[in-house]
Amino acid sequence: MWIKVMLWNLQKAWPLWTVNLQDVAQGEEEMGQQQFSGQLFNPPLAHSLTVTACGSVIGCGAEDGKIRTFRVKGTRFKQELGFRGHMQGVSQVHFLDFLPGPGWLLSGGNDGKVLLWDVCRNIKKQHRSPVKHYDRKKVKTASSSKKDQYLKQAHLSEVECNNISPKLSWDHVEKVNWILGAELKGSKKILVADQSSSISVYHLSEP
Repeated sequence: MWIKVMLWNLQKAWPLWTVNLQDVAQGEEEMGQQQFSGQLFNPPLAHSLTVTACGSVIGCGAEDGKIRTFRVKGTRFKQELGFRGHMQGVSQVHFLDFLPGPGWLLSGGNDGKVLLWDVCRNIKKQHRSPVKHYDRKKVKTASSSKKDQYLKQAHLSEVECNNISPKLSWDHVEKVNWILGAELKGSKKILVADQSSSISVYHLSEP
């Protein structure tokens, strides 16, 4: 099960930094994070990753219905946002590079929803006090007081992030297997593929 997000040095072919999404989810659960009423989410298997054009922000869609963003700093990265808009697993995430600003994130889910998020604006709000997540090894060696402080900080940030809402929404109905934003003949479009043999095209108005 792929529940880890890893930063690699391709020249030396070894990972530089790892974040285990299972550890992140467990930390959220320990702080009593609220879920949607009557909704049971699957483990945070990483389904899709996307990177901004500048290469400093990673978006991750997971099976637990949550979207998380990480900021890369040197040879490490740390989580900055975690938010949920899909009622099932997030199968696809994709940063759009043709809209004003670097942080427009497109997501598609197993619930048949396609959502557009303004991630950049919320990252700026969180930038002064980002959520700090550690890999499994660091969590085990950390003292209990430090771990409690870390969990408290994560919980406070998650509460703020729960206020994030999508700017645009499309009801595709079928499970989304693939999404892409493109400009076709001067018009901004969203291309969506599902389990059928057809590709659906949606018009993207300025959010």
